[in-house]
Amino acid sequence: MKILSEIGTDMSQWPNAKAFASWLGLSPGNKISGGKILSSKTKPSDNQAARALRMAAASLYHSKTAIGAFFRRLRARLGAPKAITATAHKLARILYRMLTDSINYREVGENYYEQQYQKRVVANLEKRAKEFGYQLVLAQ
Repeated sequence: MKILSEIGTDMSQWPNAKAFASWLGLSPGNKISGGKILSSKTKPSDNQAARALRMAAASLYHSKTAIGAFFRRLRARLGAPKAITATAHKLARILYRMLTDSINYREVGENYYEQQYQKRVVANLEKRAKEFGYQLVLAQ
């Protein structure tokens, strides 16, 4: 309710989900000079909707959902603050899609997310092995 009271239900003021996430201050910055990335921090924001999304993201640590698994994986790799912001960004994109397309969110579950993640990792490993002239074989 807090998020809807802040943004309303009319999403026509944002052309896409990226613009919406950027308005919330949940998109990474893009300071590049001479092709070198200098910083990719998010801009500081006093947006109440972004604060509510961050609070929702932080509460997903023990959740047995796909977004909870996403949060735990990022938290282990990047640390809690970055994982909270990235998960809040993901929640903002989902919220934008729900409000613009008038669809309900369908939870696929933690196991489905982990299976898809494992498929991505294996595909990337096979691609890297092929680049080096090797073939990846599944151990039995």
